[in-house]
Amino acid sequence: MTQELNTAPWYGSLAAATTRCGVPAVVLASVGFQDEPQALELDWVRLEHAGVLERLGTIDDPAERADLFHHYLVTTVWSQTSGHGVISARPDLDVATLVRGWGVDSNRTSGAILKAWAQSRFGLRPIFHRTELVDADAQERFAQEGHRGVVGPLPPQLDLLYTYTQDELARRYPGQHWLTLWRGTHDPERYELKSDGTSALVEFNTISSFTCNPEIAWEFGARVWRVDVPLAKIVLAPGTLPPQYLQGEQECLVLGGDYRVHVEIG
Repeated sequence: MTQELNTAPWYGSLAAATTRCGVPAVVLASVGFQDEPQALELDWVRLEHAGVLERLGTIDDPAERADLFHHYLVTTVWSQTSGHGVISARPDLDVATLVRGWGVDSNRTSGAILKAWAQSRFGLRPIFHRTELVDADAQERFAQEGHRGVVGPLPPQLDLLYTYTQDELARRYPGQHWLTLWRGTHDPERYELKSDGTSALVEFNTISSFTCNPEIAWEFGARVWRVDVPLAKIVLAPGTLPPQYLQGEQECLVLGGDYRVHVEIG
């Protein structure tokens, strides 16, 4: 299936896509990466935030780590919003609000920002936002709505959030490279590139929601995909942040690309 997929015309655009994670987009988007994942590091994040990341590594209590990270993240957002390094007014959109907005409706502005951020950092192509992104007009509307995912104070904060999540997953699952997750769908034909009824090759959006609970997945569609997701592709996982972030449906935010999945039909 991997060889057939690599002949798809859109792979040419991925080959030219830039990333900030040290892995070419065409590799990151492939089922080969799912089979043999590797750790991803976003440029400059550990250098710029070395102090707080090192401090987090000395704390044994996950809840204490989550509170410290949230405080640092919010303070950094406010500081970057001020033109002179002085915390003045709260920005109109912070990371916690952004993630909650995704949880309400991933096809609104918060969703566009997160998808655009994932595209800019990992080179993964967005395939759906409000509508399929198959023509220039739809792509332009998406680019305009997701603009804040590429510039401004939010993208560096999302970079730090991804790095923090990766550290938390490494603590929670030492020596593990995958996490089994589920996703329900009513329209599998939109995503499936190849299927034999029990397994499928699926292209997921540049960032997508999955759940840790298979029972919850059935609430979102008559077909459920069971997926072994590389830990390196998980942007946010339940239980790693305070409750004001995305915690519903035991939800994970996962980077897109092509995945080999097991199909479960209700």
